[in-house]
Parts: sequence; structure tokens; C-alpha cells
Amino acid sequence: MAPDLFQARRRPAKALEIADFRTAWAVDADRILHSRAFTRYIDKTQVFYLLKNAQITHRVLHVQLVSRIARTIGGRLGLNLDLIEAMALGHDLGHPPFGHDGERFLSDLCLAQGLGQFSHAVMSVRFLERLEKGGQGLNLTLGTLDGILCHDGESDYASLSPEGPFDFPEFDRRLAVRTHNPKALINPMTREGCVVRLADSISYVGRDLEDAIEIGLVGRSDLPKEIGEALGYTNGSIVYRLVEDLLRSSEGEVEKVAFSPEIGRALLDLKNFNRTHIYFNPKAKKETPKIQRLYEILFEAMVEDFGKGPKVEAAELFLGRLDPGYGQEASPEEKARDFLAGLTDEAFLRLASDLLLPRWNLETFK
Repeated sequence: MAPDLFQARRRPAKALEIADFRTAWAVDADRILHSRAFTRYIDKTQVFYLLKNAQITHRVLHVQLVSRIARTIGGRLGLNLDLIEAMALGHDLGHPPFGHDGERFLSDLCLAQGLGQFSHAVMSVRFLERLEKGGQGLNLTLGTLDGILCHDGESDYASLSPEGPFDFPEFDRRLAVRTHNPKALINPMTREGCVVRLADSISYVGRDLEDAIEIGLVGRSDLPKEIGEALGYTNGSIVYRLVEDLLRSSEGEVEKVAFSPEIGRALLDLKNFNRTHIYFNPKAKKETPKIQRLYEILFEAMVEDFGKGPKVEAAELFLGRLDPGYGQEASPEEKARDFLAGLTDEAFLRLASDLLLPRWNLETFK
């Protein structure tokens, strides 16, 4: 069977669809775009949090940049642009509050509770298949779900080849592997998924540098000369040279999507520069211990609350939007994980304030 027929498959129990003028993957993109999880992108951290600066990238911009870059590449390579867009728009839906720091804190708490490590890629699939549309899920195609599960912009691959085609039983096996080990080496089933995965890196590596320069964390002149000569010193130049090189190295290939060895090394050097000077810079982490402590407190509080009822208003609303089966099948720990992962940064801090800060008692004591 041709790979595109596998890409278009939906879950057998939900496969019946009304005839539509859109492709199956355009339907996916529209469903993601109109989802509650996509709306929450607007207040989700990309790298820097607790900053009042409208120029700093948030997750909602990042996914649009990934989509635009990936569609540019896919158009030149003759790929399925609707599938690429659906993957790109949905790939970060599972990110919890405060970006990768929040993901690490939530993962530690999940491990301690026997839930396994937390992965935003796995959580993205969980939102799309189990928590959206009142618990029914969005019934997306296999190709879209696989691209979302297998995206990994943090990885340092310079070349990717698809591992498909396969059907839902193999997808579920790969989902289980990623659930137990988020860093498991799994390539997408499609060339489109490979493009989105590499476009993820292209979209953030220069943009994060610009954000760091914007807030004064680094200077443009701090970028090593060999990186600047290979990729340029601005985000625009970095994106252009990476895309240009990827196209030159990938056009004519039947399967592989790749950078040239020289540009691949320069990209890795730039990622390592960002890791040292931006992502793990102590100056950017002054409030991080407080965020970690709040995660610990809120996770414990929500496990207790879901175990009893719940009584916290936001948790009641969360359960009220889902079918009764979720409330019966999910443990209090799983509910706490899903609930916290779905909060925006602001909602997380508001919940902390509601639970931890005393309120004025306006009642008259009698």
C-alpha cells in the first residue's frame, strides 16, 4: 500500500468521515487550529519567562515559524504541504507552563509518582487523541500524529530518513516507547515529518539568539567567528543559510532530508553556544528555583484535590469538560499531570496564588 494511504488513515473506530472539499491533512490542520490547546499557545513560554517584553518569542509564534519554514522546504521538495502544516501547528501543544524548565520539573514529579517521564511530544498526542473535544479527541490522521510524536528539535541530527510506512499498531508501540523514554531514537514515518523535525531547529536556533540579544543576555559579537562566517550573525541570515543548504543537500534525494556536513557542524556549534550562553545561563534562571518549588506544591495539591473531588474551581472546570470515562480511568496523579500540562504560564501562577496566598475575609464574624 502506498505510504500516502497510511498517512491519511484515522483510528478504525473513528474512521468514518463526512465528504470534505479539503484534504485529510488540511482537515487535521483546521482541527488543531481551532482546538483549545492551540489557543493556549498564546501564553506559553518559548525560552524566556516572566518578562514583560512584547518582542520576546512565545510558543504561538514559534509554531508558526516552524510551519512557514517547513512548508517552504516541503514546497521545493514536492512534499505534502497540508500534512507539514498540521504537524507543525500541533507539535508543541503538550508543552507545560514555563517551557523546557517546566517540562523537566513535571517529569521529575511524574517519575516519582510512577507515571514515567513527562514528554511534551507524548502529551501533545494525548491532548489531541484524548483530552480535546470533551474527551473524544480530534480524530487526526496517522501521518499527523506520527509527525507530532516524532518531532524533536532539541536533537542534533543533521540528516533524517523516514521509517514508514506503518499503521496504528506500530504507532501505538512507538508512542509507548516514547512514553517510557522520551529520548528514544525514533524517526518519523514520512519525509514530511523529517522536514518538520529539522525545521523546528531552524526556526528556534537563530530566533533564541535574537531574543537573548534583545534582553541583554548576550551580545551579537559574542557569537564565535566560525559560526558567524558559516551561518551569519542574524536570525534572518541563519534561517536563510540553513534552509538553502538543506534544500541543496536534499533535492534529488528519494528519502533523506539533510544538511551538508559543514553546515550541520555549524548548526551544532550554534546550538551548543545557545545551550551554554542562553538556555543554561544562570542570569536567565534567577526565578527558576521558585518555579520548581511551585510545581512541587501544585502537583501535590492537585493530586490530593483530584483524589477527593475535586474542589479547586479550575480543576472542576477541567473535569467538567471531559467525558465521565476520563474521570473513572485516570488516576489522581494522571489528572494532576494532564491538568498542569494544560495550564498557561499565567494560569499556573494564578492557581499558585489562589492556593497559597491568603485572601481577605469580607464576611462579618458573628
